[in-house]
Amino acid sequence: MNLFKKHNEVISVSLSRLAWARFRSEPLGMVSLVFIGLVCLTAMLGYLITPDKSPFANQQYLELGLKKPGFSVDMLFIRKADDTGESSWFHTMLMGERSAWTSVPVSSYRISRDTLYYKPWSDPGTGISAVNKINLKQARLPVKKTFWLGTDRFGRDYLSQMIIGARVSLAVGFISVFISLLIGISLGAIAGYFRGWADNLIMWFINVVWSIPTLLLVIAITFALGKGFWQVFVAVGLTMWVDVARMVRGQVMSLREKEFVEAGRALGFSDSRIIIRHILPNVMAAVIVISAANFASAILLEAGLSFLGLGVQPPVPSWGSMIKENYGYIILDYAYLAILPGIAIMLLVLAFMLMGNSLRDALDVKTR
Repeated sequence: MNLFKKHNEVISVSLSRLAWARFRSEPLGMVSLVFIGLVCLTAMLGYLITPDKSPFANQQYLELGLKKPGFSVDMLFIRKADDTGESSWFHTMLMGERSAWTSVPVSSYRISRDTLYYKPWSDPGTGISAVNKINLKQARLPVKKTFWLGTDRFGRDYLSQMIIGARVSLAVGFISVFISLLIGISLGAIAGYFRGWADNLIMWFINVVWSIPTLLLVIAITFALGKGFWQVFVAVGLTMWVDVARMVRGQVMSLREKEFVEAGRALGFSDSRIIIRHILPNVMAAVIVISAANFASAILLEAGLSFLGLGVQPPVPSWGSMIKENYGYIILDYAYLAILPGIAIMLLVLAFMLMGNSLRDALDVKTR
């Protein structure tokens, strides 16, 4: 038995190395993997690299609304009365930080002894701003702040919104795919292995869910669970398990007749051990491929729900909600506010689809 186990481990390692070598030979697959890795890294770092480190990147400068990419302004920082203290880098990375300073855009300033005189920023031609003063002990000298992707209508930094919005899309993808795999693999394995009444019952349930349009089912589940961040994960995950279950059922039905399964039964192994340790590992290649496609579908579903106002709610940024907030500017001079998140969704979905195709070719033992 030990020799047989070691032999199987050697074969598994060899096949894994062969699959990885095949995958590396696919240029589109490698480019997609690198792009997905960069997006994931950017989303994980989050507030550590965003220009706006406030929670949900929601620092608003109403006087700076709808500024073009590359816009710069001098920013004065005034100490708040309630000092929030410094947060750890880990807390900042996950949740952002509440600054102990109030930032005020200024058009000009001068220093006289221990007093700083400044003029709040205003658009040219809209009037003359009053000159304010503050003690230097309560403020920091203005520094130039650049909005690399401009600002939205509320004056929020658009680059920060894009980075934090990537978190929502990736989080929905990961958690929704996990939920779909958990349900789909379990039901598919039970239906394919035990057959009989269990197969008939599960297939009846699968066909009922299959007959309902996916978007309508997601909307119905969202109405039942309510609008919010976590509700989107559950709603999307509960609609994507059908494809996984059908695929796993077909694979298990084929594998249960193989000799190694008969050998497991002859050795007295339990059904659960045969399914978990001997059948499912042989199904994982197909599961990985369908998971990549489901990841892309989850991103599109989340964007669609957010665009309809049924996804994550403000002030949480989402690429879908950013399109919804700015689609009215497409016919104006600010079309990029809606185009940029749309391009981000398109590229991420395309990357997952190309990676899924490359994985399918790499894991297909009948090719090459």
